[in-house]
Amino acid sequence: MKGRQIVLDQIGGREVAVLLVDGQLDDLLIEADAPAPGTVYRAVARRPLKGQGGLFLETPDGSAYLRGAKGIRPGQGLTVQVSGYAEPGKALPVTDRVLFKGRYAIVTPGAPGLNVSRQVRDEALRDDLLELAHSAMEGSKMGLILRSAASEAAPDDIAADIAAMRQAAEAVMADTGQAPERLLDGDGPRRLAWRDWTGPADVVDAPGALETLDLLDRIQALRGPRLDLPGGAVAWVEPTRALVAVDVDTGADASFAAALKANLGLARALPRALRLRGLGGQITLDIAPMAKRDRRGFETALRAAFKADPVDTVLAGWTPLGHYELQRKRARAPLANFLAK
Repeated sequence: MKGRQIVLDQIGGREVAVLLVDGQLDDLLIEADAPAPGTVYRAVARRPLKGQGGLFLETPDGSAYLRGAKGIRPGQGLTVQVSGYAEPGKALPVTDRVLFKGRYAIVTPGAPGLNVSRQVRDEALRDDLLELAHSAMEGSKMGLILRSAASEAAPDDIAADIAAMRQAAEAVMADTGQAPERLLDGDGPRRLAWRDWTGPADVVDAPGALETLDLLDRIQALRGPRLDLPGGAVAWVEPTRALVAVDVDTGADASFAAALKANLGLARALPRALRLRGLGGQITLDIAPMAKRDRRGFETALRAAFKADPVDTVLAGWTPLGHYELQRKRARAPLANFLAK
């Protein structure tokens, strides 16, 4: 099937959203047990970690960890937002830079100013959007960012989205309670699909849609480490407690350029493979041996592939042993946590 298709269903009672592009699995969101990123808490400071610049907080869902905390005394209350999923056995990662994200607008209580996404390059359209932003945010000291999706939306839809995000932000930031409390739930898969998968797409929303479209086996296969690459090459994507290890094998190709072709194939396929499996943290690539002169081409392909990926990823670079390392935000819960073998 050509084009984009969004499938909304459930697996084992968990809400699921699948994005298909030209018939290929491109993104997968599945409901987790842990609080979703975007969840907002009223938290209470517990104790700072000396020398680490961090602080443990008490929330109704357990312990949370705030990086870069300064000048906060134990027992002090503060508003924080879940920024990702925690590693097993660790505290929830949170930030005090709270954002309220909609389909077209992001309200930023701690960052005043009205802005439009840099991806909107038409100056006349930017002016129209800024005028709409000024009108919708009149009387508020909070900031606003209009997302690139606003460039294709009707003014009334944008205004409604801004109003909803502003209302949520004002209600949360006006909270004066003292005890730990969940103030706002993070978005689930359906809401995230509506919010972030904004391009034209056919939507299938029916019980059993995943089975009807033969997607269950394809999703289940993502539990395995194998990642097929062009030309018969293969990569093995294996999460461990410390990191995600990715090993590249050229397969039956014994040509002079086999290693470079396999490594370039991995570079293009890796963002989608990590996205579908919900993997983040430290990622180490054990690529097929190739000449050092080919490293620049590999890095260029890797950078281009991750530029289009929605999950923040830092390309750290080469190690002395010739591995390539990345650091990826844990924006998704690992798929393997939810599916039985």
